[in-house]
Amino acid sequence: MMKEEYKPFDVAEYLETPEDMAGYLDACFEEDSGDGVLVRHALNDIARAYGMTKIARDTGLGRESLYKALSSNGNPEFATVMKVIKALGLELHASTASPSTSDKTEPRVLDSAKADQRPRRRKPAKNLPAPAIDILGR
Repeated sequence: MMKEEYKPFDVAEYLETPEDMAGYLDACFEEDSGDGVLVRHALNDIARAYGMTKIARDTGLGRESLYKALSSNGNPEFATVMKVIKALGLELHASTASPSTSDKTEPRVLDSAKADQRPRRRKPAKNLPAPAIDILGR
């Protein structure tokens, strides 16, 4: 009887197109608990699939630095994350969270008496003319 051999699953082997990479990263953004671990891990997988050397060259960062930053113990700066996303040909977008993806906590209801005591935020003024006085005295 032949012994079956298994190798560890590596998602990078299945990320073949930019659409695959974008879909995977998008899913990880949705599932991340807020600590960024899942997103960092996804960026590592995508960068390996794309080619870490090419990413390093396109970002101007060292290959070893990228491996370290995107590793499970890494803590990349946001600028590094943005450079990697751009080098991958991906974009970062924001949208409002739907009730199913946002925290399951109930909205906070303010006591109306306390709410009246809080200073109200003013709406920003629109289309104001430029000031007639130079406050710096130039």
